[in-house]
Amino acid sequence: MPPQDIKAVVFDCDGVLFDTAEVNRIYYNRILTHLGRPALTEAQFTFAHMHTVDESLAHLFPEDESLAAAQEFRKSMHMNYQEFLQYMTPEPHLRPLLQKLRPRYRTAIATNRTDTMNRLLSEFDLTDEFELVVTALDVARPKPHPDALLRVLNYFDLSPRQAIYIGDTKVDELATKAAGIPFAAYGDASLSAEFHISTLRDMEQILNL
Repeated sequence: MPPQDIKAVVFDCDGVLFDTAEVNRIYYNRILTHLGRPALTEAQFTFAHMHTVDESLAHLFPEDESLAAAQEFRKSMHMNYQEFLQYMTPEPHLRPLLQKLRPRYRTAIATNRTDTMNRLLSEFDLTDEFELVVTALDVARPKPHPDALLRVLNYFDLSPRQAIYIGDTKVDELATKAAGIPFAAYGDASLSAEFHISTLRDMEQILNL
């Protein structure tokens, strides 16, 4: 895939733009503790890292009554997401990469986050760095379905091979394969991808920046 064919760089959020491991554990453990459940297991954490909040809560609370209580608590004043932002860490090479990408490349986010994305970008002064942000609220089906990536392609009027997606999980791999978009796998060598990177700085070499 010649780098000159790429016109848009599309990012996942959790695990790519930000290290969100700590905040995700704190967030879901707060809900679990409130409802008298034990802390996240590693398997539960892995699921929650990849999926939407609604899917994650349904996974953690398979009983209808408990799920309703978890959703009610999540949306209550006791779970103001603003307090959780302090536990998020931007990827060290994110801002330098974004500065080198624009205006040569279009930039977008395709994430399984829902109603927290705008606050997150605003808090870290990143709102103007991305031309398009597609969350799970904007599509009929979240990743691993390709809907979010196809929306990005349609918005920029690009073919699949004119974009590259940076993600870090199996659902990202599956979404890119379904959309036909080249995949740069961040931090997980076991994923099937055209490229494997350990930091966002590696994208500079891939794109000949």
